[in-house]
Amino acid sequence: MTFADQSVDIETRRQRAVEALGILDTPPDERIDRVTRLARDFFDVPMVSVTLLDRDRQWRKSELGLGGNEAPREDSFCDATVARGRMLVVEDAEKDDEFADNPFVVGDPRLRFYAGQPLEAPGGEHIGTLCILDTRPRRLTEADRTVLTELAAWVQAELTREHEFTQATIVQRALLPHDTPAIEGYTLAAVAVPAGQVMGDFYDWYLHDGRLRLSLADVMGKGIGAGLVAAGVRAALRTAPDRSLVAAVSEVDQRLADDLEDVHMFVTGLHAELDPADGVVTFVDAGHGLAYILRADDTWEPLRSTGLPLGMGMYEPRSEGTATLAPGDILMCCSDGLLDILDEEDPFGHVQRELRAGGPAAAVAEAERLARSSSAPDDLTVLVVRRDA
Repeated sequence: MTFADQSVDIETRRQRAVEALGILDTPPDERIDRVTRLARDFFDVPMVSVTLLDRDRQWRKSELGLGGNEAPREDSFCDATVARGRMLVVEDAEKDDEFADNPFVVGDPRLRFYAGQPLEAPGGEHIGTLCILDTRPRRLTEADRTVLTELAAWVQAELTREHEFTQATIVQRALLPHDTPAIEGYTLAAVAVPAGQVMGDFYDWYLHDGRLRLSLADVMGKGIGAGLVAAGVRAALRTAPDRSLVAAVSEVDQRLADDLEDVHMFVTGLHAELDPADGVVTFVDAGHGLAYILRADDTWEPLRSTGLPLGMGMYEPRSEGTATLAPGDILMCCSDGLLDILDEEDPFGHVQRELRAGGPAAAVAEAERLARSSSAPDDLTVLVVRRDA
C-alpha cells in the first residue's frame, strides 16, 4: 500500500468515525459549552472552538467568537492538527513559514495565534480539535499545554458519553415490545417514557401457549447502569417461558443478588400471566405494589403478593397471587414515575377518569403527554389490559 493509499484509508476511517458519533449538525450541548467558556476564560482568548471535521467543512459543536458553526476545511488549522495527530501550536502565524500565507491569516478572521489539541473517537480516530485562537501573537507555556490537553480530554469524554447514551437508547428501545399482542375480547396499551436518555424501567408482554405473559419492573437507579440491569432482568424473565412465575422470579432474584452484591441496586416488579379464556391473572409481586384492577363498578383492587424487591439477597420464598378480570375490568400496572404526574389530591380518580373517558390507549397517551410536558423527574412506564364488556 502506498502512502497515498494509507492517507485515503485513514481519512475514510476518520469520516466514518465522526459520522458514527451522530453529533454533526446537532444542537448546542451545555456540557461542552461549559468547557469552551472555561477555555476562553483561562487562556483569555477571544475565540474557542470544539471543531469536528466533516469531508470538506469544519463543523463546530461549540464556539465562542468565531461567528458561526461552519467554515471550509481546506487550509484550516484544525485540519493540519488532525493530520499531525498531536497538538499544534502556532504562536505567530505571520512569521510561520507554513501558515503565513494561509487564507485564515491573510483574510478573515486574520489569525495570528492558534493552539489545537486533537479529539479522538472511541476507536482512536482523530476527528476534530479543541482549539483556542487569537488575532494577536501569544506564547503557550508547558503548563498551558497541559491545561489544553486536559480540557480536550474533557470534551472528548463528553462527546463519547453522548454517543454511548445514544447507542444505549437505541438498544433499549429495540428491547421494548414492537407489537401489542392481539387478544380477542381484550384491549391492551402501554408506554415507556424515560426521564433522561436511558430508562431504569421496562415492560414486556407476549403470548405463550395462548396466555399473555407480562412484566413490568423498575430498577432503583438511573442512567446506563440501571438500563443494563433492566435489560438483564427482561432477558432473564423471558428465558424458558415454561417455568412457573415463581421459579422465573426466584432465579432472577438469585442472579441479581449474586451479581450486584457490591452495587446495592435492587429491582421492584410484577411478573404475571393472564388466561384470556376466564380472565384469571396469576402474578408475583416483587416489592412493587403498583398493580391494580379497576373494577367495572369503579372500585380499585390492589394486587398483592408477599415479596421483597429483587436483588436484596434475602431469598425468601416467593408466592403467587391470583385475581380475575371480569368483563369491564381493567388491569393497570405502572412504575412510580406515574405518581409524579397525577393529581395529588385524587390520583386514583385521575386515572379512573382517563381510563373511562378514552379507554386504555387514550389514557396511556395522556400519561405520556403529561410526562413529557412536565419534565417528570423519574422514568414513567404504564401497562393497561382491559377485558372488554
